[in-house]
Amino acid sequence: MTAAMPISLQVNGERVEANVLPRVNLADFLREHLKLTGTHVGCEHGVCGACTVRVNGEIVRSCLMLAVQTNGTSVETIEGISDSGEIADLQAAFRDRNALQCGFCTPGMLMAAQDLLQQKREPGRDEIREHLSGNYCRCTGYQAIIDAVESTARARMGRTP
Repeated sequence: MTAAMPISLQVNGERVEANVLPRVNLADFLREHLKLTGTHVGCEHGVCGACTVRVNGEIVRSCLMLAVQTNGTSVETIEGISDSGEIADLQAAFRDRNALQCGFCTPGMLMAAQDLLQQKREPGRDEIREHLSGNYCRCTGYQAIIDAVESTARARMGRTP
């Protein structure tokens, strides 16, 4: 049996120290050890995007990353960026455009959408579609999600959504 390894990292701005087994992925660590259940686990193969989080500012699939790999890093989950108010406008647009539906994909979609909006102030619909293509949604048909991201980008630019 493999022994647990100590890790120390920042999660949503707070220092976390834990002993974790080397085989525990980041998604399970966040959900089971830290009770941050906004990070959803869908496919466990990195395909669906439901487990998307930020590690040192870059979005990653937390089901594909081991918790021990985050030693010394900064991890941000949907709870952290939501509580900070960073995506309040994006969340409101998702609600207003009916881009939430069942909500399972929503945390990953919001993480990916915010990542795009940080990279490009006013992406076109094709760019939005491309950036979100790694996130599956089985309810909305994507149109409402694309509308929400586009309207948020326009609003952030001071233009009418």
